[in-house]
Amino acid sequence: MIAVLLADDHALVRMGFRLMLDAQPDMRVVGEAGDGAEAVERSRRLRPDVVLMDLHMPGMDGVRATERIIAEQPGVRVLALSTFDLDENVVAALRAGADGFLPKDVSPEELVEGVRVVHRGESAVAPRLLTRLIGTFVRAERPHRPGTRPEPAGLTEREREILVLIARGRSNGEIAADLGVSPSTVKNHVTSLFAKLAVRDRAQAVIAAYEAGLVTPGA
Repeated sequence: MIAVLLADDHALVRMGFRLMLDAQPDMRVVGEAGDGAEAVERSRRLRPDVVLMDLHMPGMDGVRATERIIAEQPGVRVLALSTFDLDENVVAALRAGADGFLPKDVSPEELVEGVRVVHRGESAVAPRLLTRLIGTFVRAERPHRPGTRPEPAGLTEREREILVLIARGRSNGEIAADLGVSPSTVKNHVTSLFAKLAVRDRAQAVIAAYEAGLVTPGA
């Protein structure tokens, strides 16, 4: 069973999410929180597998709560929720360690699948939406000419190539087809470059690629 904690300041939203998730045979909502501080405390006490985290809450917001939860419990997966697609708080949450995000108006099927995806350790962000968000906010917040920020050190030429393709929204299968190698070879390269970049998932790897100037918005 996937134990889920719901963090949202609207009781009706939490009720709706609870009904969706508790109806699944492999999920159980173990608790609810109405703000970020409560989410941190209840995550510490209940040890959920996944936290559904609203980013816009009074007091401690979802970004800060995500940062605290990940720092204290690295094994907990956080799926951020935002009312807006293009929201700088989404990128801040990904930087803080969230495993993905979904708009709050997703279908029940998309929400349920998102929980399963992050529980598996994957990112629940559509790659092309992710690159659009990061291209809009990461580069806008830290303007500089492409290539002026030092590139990640220690990457092989192939790892650098794969990082660029990840940042352009390619899946492992698409990268394998582009490069003419097997998916398992790509997976090994991805694991290696994640370790060298000290990132936990594709979302953070894309941020690193943008911040290093390896890719630019729209490229």
